[in-house]
Amino acid sequence: MSTLTNLNEKITIGPSEQKVSVGDPSLLLNRELSWIRFNARVLEEAQNTNHPLLERVKFLAICGSNLDEFFMTRIPRLLKKVTKGSLEKSQDGLTPFQQIEATRKEIITLIKSYAQCWKEELQPALAAEKIYIKRNQDLTGKQKEILREYFAASIFPSFKNLEQDLSHTFLKNLQINLLVVSKKSGQEFYHVIEVPTERFGRLVEIPQKNSKAKASKKPISAKLVFLEELVASNLDLLYPNEVLVASYPFRLTRNGEIDFVADGSSDFLVSVKKGVQNRKDGFASRLEFDEKMPEKIRDLLSNSSGLPSYLLYPSEGPLGLVDLWQLLKIERPELKDKPFKPFISPALKGKNIFCAIAKRDYVLYHPYDSFDVIINLFKKAAQDPDVSEICITLYRMDSKSPVIDALIEAAQRGKKVTALIELKAKFDEENNINLASKLRSSGVNAVYNFPNFKVHAKLCLITRKEKGEVVRYSHIGSGNYNSVTAKIYGDLGYLTARPEIGEELSRLFSVLSFGLQEQEFKRLLVAPKTLKKEFLSRIEREIDIKQKTGQGYIAFKLNNLEEKDVIQALYKASMAGVKIDLNVRGICSLRPGVKGVSDNICVNSIVGRFLEHARIYYFQNGGNDELLIGSSDLMFRNLNERIEVVFAVPDPQKKQAILEKMLNIHLQDNVKSRRLLPDGTYQRVKPEKGEKPINSQCWLIANRGIWH
Repeated sequence: MSTLTNLNEKITIGPSEQKVSVGDPSLLLNRELSWIRFNARVLEEAQNTNHPLLERVKFLAICGSNLDEFFMTRIPRLLKKVTKGSLEKSQDGLTPFQQIEATRKEIITLIKSYAQCWKEELQPALAAEKIYIKRNQDLTGKQKEILREYFAASIFPSFKNLEQDLSHTFLKNLQINLLVVSKKSGQEFYHVIEVPTERFGRLVEIPQKNSKAKASKKPISAKLVFLEELVASNLDLLYPNEVLVASYPFRLTRNGEIDFVADGSSDFLVSVKKGVQNRKDGFASRLEFDEKMPEKIRDLLSNSSGLPSYLLYPSEGPLGLVDLWQLLKIERPELKDKPFKPFISPALKGKNIFCAIAKRDYVLYHPYDSFDVIINLFKKAAQDPDVSEICITLYRMDSKSPVIDALIEAAQRGKKVTALIELKAKFDEENNINLASKLRSSGVNAVYNFPNFKVHAKLCLITRKEKGEVVRYSHIGSGNYNSVTAKIYGDLGYLTARPEIGEELSRLFSVLSFGLQEQEFKRLLVAPKTLKKEFLSRIEREIDIKQKTGQGYIAFKLNNLEEKDVIQALYKASMAGVKIDLNVRGICSLRPGVKGVSDNICVNSIVGRFLEHARIYYFQNGGNDELLIGSSDLMFRNLNERIEVVFAVPDPQKKQAILEKMLNIHLQDNVKSRRLLPDGTYQRVKPEKGEKPINSQCWLIANRGIWH
């Protein structure tokens, strides 16, 4: 009989008494490689002609953004270990340097595919739609003349210190630069020019005849040129006394990880501010450059940046693919996804929202359900004289947030408002520092002293006095209170006035706000205190039920699955005969389909119009179904280093709706789904003969509101 007491033990399954070790490192897939392969799936969407053209461009921009983040976060962590001489191995048995080598091999292939997609697919398709991305040599004489006039009048004055050379230049993170080679008095010089994309945009509009040129971050013209090419074609204006030999674009990536070190200050804000300031000086982690750049100049750049050859990445396509987002601002709606109107339950409109939630629970699946419901909830809470207190967690917020406006209004109306702000939200640290200051100056109790853990839970609690009694309205979800991302992320939120949930949520906010001792809750599963052990106990319960009754089923939907103990527990469940379906969008370290170990486990990944971000965990539990939702993925960081909250959906009808109309629909997807194979690669799922195609995101759009 199997047990989860020791996950690395040899276990005996079945009458053959075959012994298999679930602790074998070969049973785990490398998380870094898994993340790179997710980007390959995103690239497939850029190549998919079923998407509107500008949406395909968007997917290629996402590819660039994701790879930038990989080199700002994951590669620096490995480089630090290499520098220290660490031979610490990953879960799958690779040293830090072996992981860098392995990822490099797949990244090189990806970069070539990115360039090919842009040059051979997207650029011609854009041209067919009269959106032209011109090379300088393709411009007419008149266009060159007008662009040169514009360059001289507008761009040229922005350049300072043109005499700077490599030895005296600090290369900014992700900045597009030009390395200019020139000669003067028979001597060769190398200059570095920062291309001013932040001020003028990456793409410059090519003017029509007899009109003035202009650069815009919202181009309405369909004729554009990359700014670095415009600069390169006018270098003689910048260096009139030198003979120009050549110029080459390049881009440096720096470490974006921040080491938060408590310095004795009572306010953790000071430490975070220092970390953000130090990030600008982070060590180099990647050098991208035009593949036509001569080896001599590559060596100069790599030596000046202190980068070894394995961190040099040539490209035949445009650098900084993330900048292609600019093309999405072109006003061509026929080349974008068809908009739809998110569902709003009539009961949740207007001033009666508290009455509606008091009567029954609601589950919201954004973006199919409108986030306006949540905005309305906060607005009514701010204005309702019976509301006395609002507590909320804030992780990533939109710049012009209606939620923040409502919290400030509530505080100004005399309500007690507490906002738990996570200052360490990666790449949002500065925004959250400013947000904390703004909220505090407006009378909100902004709490952010969490040096040891990230508060990643998505929680809100509104306290209201009704007929002399305290009624608590709770919202627990998987997504941020962000009105922008709520339109493009698939996230679940649960609204309830159940007193048992509200009371536990109130206690949890007290723990987080006042630094009280961690507690265990009956209904809320909270990391790092209880969440991991509760997951493991539920998997073990499913194994026991399978052995006693012959029935057992587990189904998860989540972003990332990497936590070793959970994976090994799932292996043991599979070996006991429990059928397991996993819908894992991104990183998955579990290796499915291994005979005798994981042949009862199927892993699929969906990449489509919306970013799959919901977390749903289902256990058949012998017919007494349990379905949990919340903020946590199954990664080491989520279960051990973050405050996360997951809870079992208490309403039987809502539980069934989430299972049948959400989770099962995603598991049945045979259009946007890819199946993970035992070797770590993915294979697109296709409808079987006679099987109806199901695109889960399209189905949810067509059937939005069906779960209410």
